[in-house]
Amino acid sequence: MSAPKWMNQLITKLPDLQPSDLSRHAVPEESTREAAVLVLFGPRKDFGEVVIIERASHLKAHPGQPAFPGGRVEEGDSSLSQTALREAREEIGLDSNTIEILGELPQLWIPPSNFKVTPVLAWWHSPHEITKVDANEVQAVHRIALSELIDPINRTRVRHVNGSFGPGFKVADMLIWGFTGGLISRLMDIAGWSIPWDDSKVIDLPAPATNTEVTS
Repeated sequence: MSAPKWMNQLITKLPDLQPSDLSRHAVPEESTREAAVLVLFGPRKDFGEVVIIERASHLKAHPGQPAFPGGRVEEGDSSLSQTALREAREEIGLDSNTIEILGELPQLWIPPSNFKVTPVLAWWHSPHEITKVDANEVQAVHRIALSELIDPINRTRVRHVNGSFGPGFKVADMLIWGFTGGLISRLMDIAGWSIPWDDSKVIDLPAPATNTEVTS
């Protein structure tokens, strides 16, 4: 099954997207740490869904934070898309034969970890059960309804400890923020899914949280 019509606008705009369309951070030339994440959209009765993991709380980088499946590039990976697929298989048991890669988004930079991250957009045409395979890296796996992300009642701004702001979503008993929340927000705007919401709502992050916002 090919990607649905509600993804058409996003897919059409994909080839022309620039890093500045997705993030306020320019990618520094000196950053050499590369990673890829899988932005996996799937079907759902009410619209669609996206796969989000919660990172294990003991990890050094971004502990306990919501994230897309993914990780650093390793020797033997033939492409950044392959990196994202390998990581998704290792983390949540995703069968790569059940998805269609739609394209790679522009490379983005996460300042705290100094990673250059390539989001890989994919359509999950044949969904199957997924679960945390690597408990050392993954605390939980969520299939989040896009209707919940779009719902204005679930949207908020997040104030980081350094005083900057970024988009956030209160869904599935968690706060999606940082790189993941920012990218979801930008993609929703580009795809034409966003509807007006009250951006005066603000949630303050606790001091230990690491600032990984995509936009303010």
